[in-house]
Amino acid sequence: MTSPRPMTVMFSDRMQATAQGMSPSAAKPSKVMAAWRAEGLPLRVIAPAPATAADLYRAHDRAYVDDVLSLACANGFGTRDAGVAASLPYTTGAMLDGARTALAERTAVCAPVSGFHHAGWSRGGGFCTFNGLAVTAVALRAEGLAERVAIFDCDQHYGDGTDAILERMGRPSWIRHFTAGAEYHHRGQVKAFFARLEAELRALGEFDVLLYQAGADPHVDDPLGGWLTTAQLRERDARVFEGAARVGIPLVWNLAGGYQRDPDGGIRPVLAIHTNTAREHLRVFCGH
Repeated sequence: MTSPRPMTVMFSDRMQATAQGMSPSAAKPSKVMAAWRAEGLPLRVIAPAPATAADLYRAHDRAYVDDVLSLACANGFGTRDAGVAASLPYTTGAMLDGARTALAERTAVCAPVSGFHHAGWSRGGGFCTFNGLAVTAVALRAEGLAERVAIFDCDQHYGDGTDAILERMGRPSWIRHFTAGAEYHHRGQVKAFFARLEAELRALGEFDVLLYQAGADPHVDDPLGGWLTTAQLRERDARVFEGAARVGIPLVWNLAGGYQRDPDGGIRPVLAIHTNTAREHLRVFCGH
């Protein structure tokens, strides 16, 4: 019998910045890691290589990338925070290096970062600055690591930035982009959402790697969400992980959105949802 294994997580303190406005995203990586360690989750931590400027240029306008990193223009939070700018290559790098690791080891990897899918070719917004999903997909193809890439975006909100980048690329057939937030927002759609998710999962055998956004903001109590219960979010994650495991497709997942607060102003409700996702990862891929 195979011994249980730790969950591989791409993390370093360089991914971290101060939270900006109402969004906890920039400060969330270390909070999530602290929560997981407090829960005693078995973790194998790898410091990700930062995404290079060349990596970012593949999915973004060169001038936009340079201006964000030099603080000449605002980031996706609408600020020109130097700490955020310094963290951005590492948050995107966590997704990209996580995908490389997942492909090399034929397994699943977590990149505990947020802030991708609203970032378009030459703009940020919606708490997103660089589109780590598009950057990762294009880099894997350019590096010869993956011919076909699936993106499952299960954040509450429509991945408009990802779609805009794919549109600019001519809608390449080698990328499959499912963004749940384009269609599913209401309690009455739960059954239809899970049916659609199963249909998407059945097509995974055609792809080399899956990029999964396990957003916490579809939760019924999220101020920017409001339609899936805690149990249904965990079922969503279980179905995605089990579907990937069935066909043996490497997977890298991230945190995406989540905006609930506890009475003290902390984000314990969001951390609890991300911990459930981690527990499903450990169950499905690590034998726990």
